[in-house]
Amino acid sequence: MSRPTRAVIDRAAFVYNYRHAKSLAPDARAVAVVKANAYGHGAVALSRALADEADAFGVACIEEAKELRAAGIHNDIVLLEGVFEPDELVDVDVEQFIQVVHAEHQLRWLLDRRPRRPYRVWLKLDSGMHRLGFDNEGFHSAYATLRDCAHVAELVPVTHFACADETDNAYTQRQLEVFRSATQGLANDFSVANSAATLGLPATRGGWIRPGIMLYGASPLGQANPSGDLLRPVMRLESAIIAIRDLAAGEAVGYGRRFICERPMRVGVVAIGYGDGYPRHAEDGTPVAIDGVRSRVVGRVSMDMMTVDLSPVPDAHVGSVVELWGEQILANEVAWHADTIAYELFTGVTRRVPLTYREPA
Repeated sequence: MSRPTRAVIDRAAFVYNYRHAKSLAPDARAVAVVKANAYGHGAVALSRALADEADAFGVACIEEAKELRAAGIHNDIVLLEGVFEPDELVDVDVEQFIQVVHAEHQLRWLLDRRPRRPYRVWLKLDSGMHRLGFDNEGFHSAYATLRDCAHVAELVPVTHFACADETDNAYTQRQLEVFRSATQGLANDFSVANSAATLGLPATRGGWIRPGIMLYGASPLGQANPSGDLLRPVMRLESAIIAIRDLAAGEAVGYGRRFICERPMRVGVVAIGYGDGYPRHAEDGTPVAIDGVRSRVVGRVSMDMMTVDLSPVPDAHVGSVVELWGEQILANEVAWHADTIAYELFTGVTRRVPLTYREPA
C-alpha cells in the first residue's frame, strides 16, 4: 500500500472561481494567474481546464510561459515580471507573450530589438508599492517612447496595490489616484486589480483584472466578504492515520514534549509533515478533519508525521482519512494557526505529495 498523503485538485472549482472573478467585473478581461505552478496546484492541468475561456494566463517568468506553450496552451500569456535577460525577447517574439516592462533596462532591451511581429507591452507604474515599476516621470517618458515605437502594437498601463487586502486602508485609494493621474488621457485599457481588489474594491474592476489566490479558493481579505465567501477550495490536502496511541494524563506527545495530555487520550499519528509542506509551526489546536469530524493537531509537527486528537472521533482507526485543508478545513484557518498565509501553504506543498485531479463536470 502506498503512502496515503495526496493533494486532490478540483478543476471544476478552479473554473468556477475564475467565472466568479469575471462575474464581479463583467466589463473586464481576466488574467488567470498560474505562476509558481498554479500556486502549487499544477499549472498545466489547471490551465488546460480553463483554456477554452481564459482571456489570458499570468506567469512570473519565461520558463513558466514556455511550459504552458509546450503543453498546448495557446491563450495569451502575460509575463508579470517581464524578461530577465535580453535574449528572452526571442521567445517573447516567437510565442507572442505579453511582457510587462517595469524598468529602464527592460525598455532598452526592447528598443534594441527588431521582432517579426510587434510586441504587446504592459507598462508598470510604481504607484506606491515601491517594488517594481517606473516613477511618474519615468513612466511618462517610457510611455511616450513605446507609443512611438514601430514594433510595439499594444501598450497597457499597469500597477500593483500594497494594501488591497485591507479594504478600509486609505493607501489603496491613494495608489489608485496616483495611477489615474499618471494615465489620464493615455490609454483606455489598464490593469490594477489583483484578487483582493477584485473581491473588495469595486472601483478597481475594469480593464484587465488579475485574479490569483482567489482562483484557488482562498480569500486574501482579512475580514469576511460576501464575494470571498463564495469561493470554492480547489486543493484538498489529505492523508490518513497510520498508528494510534492510548495515553494517560500527563503523557507527552512528539518532539520537545510540547503537548501534555490533560486527560487520558487517544492520539492518532498521521502520515504527513513539514517534509510534505504542512507547516512545522502549526500550533496545538490547529484544526484538522478526521473522517469528516473536526479535531485538532496535538504536538509538534515533524518531517514525516504529525499527531492529532482522536477524542471527537471515537470510531477513528488506522486508515481513517485526515483532511489537513480543503472543503472542511479552510487553508486560511490553518494559515492563521501557523502564523502564515494560504499562499505559502499552497506553494509549499512538496513534490513527494502527488497531485490528483477531479475533472470539471
